[in-house]
Amino acid sequence: MKDILTANFIIETTRTLTNMYNHGWDERNSGNLSLLLTESEISDYCDLNNFIREIPTGFEAPELNNKYFLVTGTGKYFKNTQYNPAENLGLFKIVNDGKIARLLWGLTDGGNFTSEFPAHMMSHSVRLAINPNNRVILHCHPTNLLAMTYIHSLNEREFTRTLWQMCTESIIIFPDGINILPWMLCGTNEIGQATAEKFKTSRLIIWAQHGIYAAGQNLDDSFGLIETAEKAAEIYLKIAHLPRVNNITDENLRELAVKFNVKPRDGYLS
Repeated sequence: MKDILTANFIIETTRTLTNMYNHGWDERNSGNLSLLLTESEISDYCDLNNFIREIPTGFEAPELNNKYFLVTGTGKYFKNTQYNPAENLGLFKIVNDGKIARLLWGLTDGGNFTSEFPAHMMSHSVRLAINPNNRVILHCHPTNLLAMTYIHSLNEREFTRTLWQMCTESIIIFPDGINILPWMLCGTNEIGQATAEKFKTSRLIIWAQHGIYAAGQNLDDSFGLIETAEKAAEIYLKIAHLPRVNNITDENLRELAVKFNVKPRDGYLS
């Protein structure tokens, strides 16, 4: 077997988690990540016929049966992953129609998968049905987007339009807009189901007064979605109290959509 710490999926995950912490999005043990992996990607690095232990998931997801996920552990600090990936990450195989997660590698201190595991797995189920290349679900607490949920309408169209108007690249990066959940108790199947439902129409989901979820084809894609929305939110907070002299108009947004071959969400442009 090859050393799993040399695997690209471990290296890239560690880099992403470190970068997120350095951005200030994942204080203490906040945030979580899950990455869908293929059998061919991991077979050289661990014995797929043996597992360390089984953990009940508390839900069913038959569409994820026999799929493999690299997941952050509960109570883990993103900043520590670079120093000890094996303690802070876990590689799981989902079995028994999603009701059991078999630990194949990692969580060497006896830890468990993230408390938001239901939200991640339910969201993967939805996104894979829409786009089989969506392999990443990423959750963090970006400061400006979080602050924005306290002072801006949580109407999804209005929230999205504000972010589109803050930065030219916004509509190019997230033309499907941002969906929003009002505050809900985290770490439950209920918020997992609600998040998955929102993922049917957007790749960015805000949990008001909490944080954001992103779905992407790879780690850079997911990270970039959040990074772009967070930059737009930062600009909004800097100018929200000032008179606006200039603006990105709906006509400008349509021009951008045509130029970069993206389809803005229906009904979001006047």
